[in-house]
Amino acid sequence: MFKLDRKSILIGASAFASTALLFTGCLSSSTGVDEKASAPSNAITAPSTLGEYAIKNKTAIDGGVTYVRANGVETAYAYNQQSTKGVSFGRRATPNEIKAWDLDALPDGTGLPEGEGTVEEGDELYEAQCASCHGEFGAGGKGYPQLTGGNQSKDENGVVITLKNQRVYGKTDAPKRTIGTYWPKATTLFTYIRDAMPYAHPKSLTDNETYAITAYLLAQNGIKIDGEEMDEEYALNKEKLVKVVLPNNNGFYPNIDGPNGPENVRAFFADRAKNIGAGVRCMKDCKDPGGQDGKTEAGVVKIKYEMSDVVPPYSTVRDLPPEVEDKTVSKAEKMYNQSCKLCHATPQMGAPAVGDIDAWKDVLAKGFDKVVINAITGMGGMPPKGGNEDLTNTDVKLIVEFMVDSSKEKH
Repeated sequence: MFKLDRKSILIGASAFASTALLFTGCLSSSTGVDEKASAPSNAITAPSTLGEYAIKNKTAIDGGVTYVRANGVETAYAYNQQSTKGVSFGRRATPNEIKAWDLDALPDGTGLPEGEGTVEEGDELYEAQCASCHGEFGAGGKGYPQLTGGNQSKDENGVVITLKNQRVYGKTDAPKRTIGTYWPKATTLFTYIRDAMPYAHPKSLTDNETYAITAYLLAQNGIKIDGEEMDEEYALNKEKLVKVVLPNNNGFYPNIDGPNGPENVRAFFADRAKNIGAGVRCMKDCKDPGGQDGKTEAGVVKIKYEMSDVVPPYSTVRDLPPEVEDKTVSKAEKMYNQSCKLCHATPQMGAPAVGDIDAWKDVLAKGFDKVVINAITGMGGMPPKGGNEDLTNTDVKLIVEFMVDSSKEKH
């Protein structure tokens, strides 16, 4: 979710990468040198148990943990034993190269551009650019994450209750990791939308449009700014975005922001047993977590919070609102809009764009029936039926006919 924009952390990570690569050369040497004897002075003695960590590089950002290596194997994996002699780490990036890359917005607002957009404008943009993947009102779509919903109430320790939900046998509700419950910083939302969305044509949104979609999603999550609810007329800009405090703002650790970020990370990884956990991995013959036979209790902590205060209440009904009949739009076009438009509305995705006469002439050179078969079974980067397995073969044929008809020369 976050970019590696913290230069101090990046520098530390780069230093670690260099050290690790050089040290790997020592460990993987075929000269027969004893590994313990060749370890640096700040290393601890390698344990004999396969899979336990062997060396801690105290200068590394993550504790520099490596594992026992022997005969080309590290834990369950083989590693490359080729010499690293002569490996080049490249050159320093120029100031202009760093400037072109370092565009993300920090939590304090650094990097946010001028501009503004309203919730109402974001609603229209979301419907046109985002709903086909993320669902109406951000409720989620097939293969794409849910962006809204989830109870934001907190327990006595300030933890968002919805995030404490857990899956066990017979329980399908999982933690509601949405923007309003899980994300810690709203500026990250702006950066992600601007740089990576919409999926079919990233970086095509203006700053004003990005502010508008950000405003809409924050409003749909019930976020208030300075205690003010975000109604349709609410206009979001960089000054207001910086003031957003998301419910899970303090739910992430260690704190990587600011000049103490690298040290916070090092301290966190230094006590692995406490912060990450230590134990034996179970890959087979594991203890039954319970519930499969209908009698055994699950070997996990029971959920303490009954999700009964969610408004509106949870429902298994997944029906969309009643559709208003529009006789100007055919059934085939509706199915195209729902399942195919995302990739075929623009040539940027590499798929033949609907309306591109020359592109479709090339496609049809293989024959209409072959095009239909490819659409049903999938080809290249396109999944079968465009990723919508609910479509019948007849539906796919109708969609292809619509796309072909819409890409012919008009006389």
